[in-house]
Amino acid sequence: MELPSAIATKMDQGHEKIVITGGSGFLGKSLSRHLSSQGYKVIIVSRHCPEDSGPWTHKNWDGINNGDWSEELEGASAVVNLAGKSVDCRKTQKNCAEILDSRVNSVKALGKAFDTLSSAPKVWIQMSTAHIYGDPPTELCTEDSPLGEGLAPKVGEAWEKAYKNHVPDSVRQVILRTSFVIGNRGGAFPKLRTLAKYGLGGIAGNGKQGISWIHENDMNELMQQCIENIRFNGTYVATAPEPVSYASFMASLRNSLRSPFGLPAPAWLIRLGAKFILRTDPELILLGRYCKSIRLEEEGFKFEFSNINEAFEDLISSNQS
Repeated sequence: MELPSAIATKMDQGHEKIVITGGSGFLGKSLSRHLSSQGYKVIIVSRHCPEDSGPWTHKNWDGINNGDWSEELEGASAVVNLAGKSVDCRKTQKNCAEILDSRVNSVKALGKAFDTLSSAPKVWIQMSTAHIYGDPPTELCTEDSPLGEGLAPKVGEAWEKAYKNHVPDSVRQVILRTSFVIGNRGGAFPKLRTLAKYGLGGIAGNGKQGISWIHENDMNELMQQCIENIRFNGTYVATAPEPVSYASFMASLRNSLRSPFGLPAPAWLIRLGAKFILRTDPELILLGRYCKSIRLEEEGFKFEFSNINEAFEDLISSNQS
């Protein structure tokens, strides 16, 4: 069988290796499948081995200490750090501490691992969050916008500070302040799709809260370009160029599902259900932000899905096939 030229080139170079720390979740597995299809050898390093099989090798890591896993960094082309406790939880004091510590500690451990290498990865791509800008109701946030206030901005700022303090100067540095990644295999999108399918995907709260989003295909392509192209350097907002309100987001999703209506949910009901049924933070639904990347536009990054309707049509059709 004849290999695509891009894959053949990488195989001629000896199976370039990419290490994805904290890669056992939705984003990590999606990126692993994408990079493997491009001819890369992928190593997932995480606390738990992914439940499903895939084109990767797994190494155990507690997210704090160095160990055998760090040997995989030797000679790797890049490391992508996604490690951190999920924010899809109730914001108890314990969970808030774990959200912060899991991110900062993973960065510190990677930095220490880099100090032991004779041939370190040439680029360290660090996950961050678009929630670092807080929840301004109408302002369009870009890379130049001021940081917000509250837990998420505090965590994001500490995360990025730890990265800048521990990444070697000789390594190309990329921070991706990532928005809501939509895909069929994980994250929050499958839950929203189910709600909309059964007529429960109406306005939440006032419906005006912003949703900045990016299709998983575009997220994977952006990651690959950050790995391969040295022009990517510094901090970027990883989001599609057309953010929408929550009301518009759900209306587009219902339209793609051919679902005729969506029952609205007032803020008090969402807070009640989040606390006692979903065991999560109601602000994940009731608050949001409108973000756009000026730097990706300047770099000439081309989105496959810049419009939410096109993104939904692709996801819904691929889920049904």
